[in-house]
Amino acid sequence: MDRFDAMHAFARVVEAGSFTKAADTLNMSKTTVTQLVQQLEARLRVKLLNRTTRKLSVTADGAAYYERVVRLLADMDDAETSLSSASALPRGHLRVDVPSPLARMILVPALPAFHARYPDIQLDMGVSDRMVDVIGDNVDCVVRGGELTDRSLMARRVGDLRLGVYAAPRYLELAGTPPHPRELEDTHHRIVGFLWSRSGKTFPYAMRLGEERIEVQGRYVLSVDDGNAYLAAGLAGLGILWLPDYMAKGHLASGELVRLFDGWQLDSMPLYVAFPPNRHVSAKLRVFIDWIAELMAQHAPVEARRQLRP
Repeated sequence: MDRFDAMHAFARVVEAGSFTKAADTLNMSKTTVTQLVQQLEARLRVKLLNRTTRKLSVTADGAAYYERVVRLLADMDDAETSLSSASALPRGHLRVDVPSPLARMILVPALPAFHARYPDIQLDMGVSDRMVDVIGDNVDCVVRGGELTDRSLMARRVGDLRLGVYAAPRYLELAGTPPHPRELEDTHHRIVGFLWSRSGKTFPYAMRLGEERIEVQGRYVLSVDDGNAYLAAGLAGLGILWLPDYMAKGHLASGELVRLFDGWQLDSMPLYVAFPPNRHVSAKLRVFIDWIAELMAQHAPVEARRQLRP
């Protein structure tokens, strides 16, 4: 038995909550992972996990051992990095997940500069607007807009996305330009709905003008769960959009979109980088998060009245 392989396997089982998920993230068979954990228990002469056909839980000894294993594996990673001939530069493999419009419009175009700075960091970038099981899917970090509902995750606020209301000229030619946000309710106007993955539902948008504050839900003929598809639907004239400025900017300049409701304001959407609470913030993860923060400072800086979440 390789003790460090066994420790790594045990840590992943605890984090993933099952042998099957742990095996998938380690690119091992379930049998191999099970044997490694069993061999580790035999060597320690301690039961680390309680197993039934329906449930897996960590014993008290297993929980204490896990905390030490995580620190030990992190120290090993740092030690190997420090002994590298390129010790001044972080290196290694990162798994991240980011929203599809942010990847297409901001992150991917900027990656050549990131890789020029950190040539030894290998990125596996999941691009989606779905909710990711950060621990179960063995993801080092996720970038997500909106308030975080999973309070168990650690998070750094890296931006505030200013929002506006937009429509394509072809839509306005057919439906007319609504003079007031309330016109989007109970009329012939349509929005493009966005299905938030947390609930699978659309939500109203809060808008304010001076002392007047309203929430607009609107009616739709199409609702999607992907940001790129959402923008494409609006450009095709299928309805009115609520968009972050970075998504609308180029299309506004080209005349493909028109901004509506001058003077009305929407609350900014916070943008977070979130990562597991027990995941060691390695040098490679730290520089990636710092790079995201630097990039968003150019496109959607954190507003002065907002502070980073503790």
